[in-house]
Amino acid sequence: MVMGLPQIEIVFRTLAASAIERSERGVISLILRDTKTAVKEYKSIDEVKDADFSANNIKHIKEAFYGTPSKVIAVPIAADGPVSEALTVLKGMYWNYLAMPEATAADVTDIVAFIKGQRTLKKKIFKAVLPNATGPDHEGIINFTTTGIKMKDGTDMTTEAFCVRLASVFAGLPFTRSATYYVFPDVASIQEIDDPDEAIDSGQLILVNDGKKVKIGRAVNSLVTFTPEKHREFSKIRIVEILDMVLEDIRETFENEYIGKYENSFQNKLMFVTVVNAYFQVLVIENVLEREGENRARINGPAQKLYLESMGKDTSEMSEGQILRANTGSNVFLAGNLSVLDAMEDLKFDIAI
Repeated sequence: MVMGLPQIEIVFRTLAASAIERSERGVISLILRDTKTAVKEYKSIDEVKDADFSANNIKHIKEAFYGTPSKVIAVPIAADGPVSEALTVLKGMYWNYLAMPEATAADVTDIVAFIKGQRTLKKKIFKAVLPNATGPDHEGIINFTTTGIKMKDGTDMTTEAFCVRLASVFAGLPFTRSATYYVFPDVASIQEIDDPDEAIDSGQLILVNDGKKVKIGRAVNSLVTFTPEKHREFSKIRIVEILDMVLEDIRETFENEYIGKYENSFQNKLMFVTVVNAYFQVLVIENVLEREGENRARINGPAQKLYLESMGKDTSEMSEGQILRANTGSNVFLAGNLSVLDAMEDLKFDIAI
């Protein structure tokens, strides 16, 4: 009798049930130029000691706890050191959002390339909040461009330094809300952009002042080139965060609970698909995925067909069922659809008199 994959189902259900809680406990990494060389990890602002780094960098680290992330990782590099030194350290660590409060244009360019490479080639869920990036056009890069930020205590905050606060907000917000119109009560004024809509449509994250409060205009990343694989919804920070979590949960569960423990039979593939779909249904219950949407995983028939042909197998006479049941060595080819539930952000209300 087939017993199924019970432990994997338990893991998936636990991950889905904790999705909202986990979404508000992200990890921030900071790259700091400092004379100190030791990497520091902080789980609360109380752990930050003045002797750890320069006074200015201690201020940045404390600012990183603005949005209550679960951890802040501070990686120092020398004043004239290449940012690649810090990125080499960070690529082997777990984190969600990166900021560099004193980033130069060259630093920004290097970080953009790093994030794109890590997300594309290594399937890492890294994202960065960067100041005035030049055409990054990527869902992993949030391009913050607001200048002239004046605080109510009379101080100024640079665009670069404010990226730390934004990263903290994105890491600390749960899936139950978007960062669109997130208010910063201690910000007095900003240099307002002439055409906010144009800036947002060009992939810029900006602050706006409605006359009463300063807030995030719309929580978008820098993606502006849309394809069938990356459509317009991929420009929303919240939606990318949800998709990152889903992909990470599936990949890590497969690696930890499946690889090497089960034969790659058609039955075991089907059972894995079944528990993934059960995971999706819990996310529907948690209002992370759309109840009316298509949230289903399946064995990827076309990918299996291509694999068989690459192995010299003639598939011209094979039925769809035979292709799905075919031996694919150690490879598991799956596909699926997700319908992420977006947040309320736009209102059109026509009133007739």
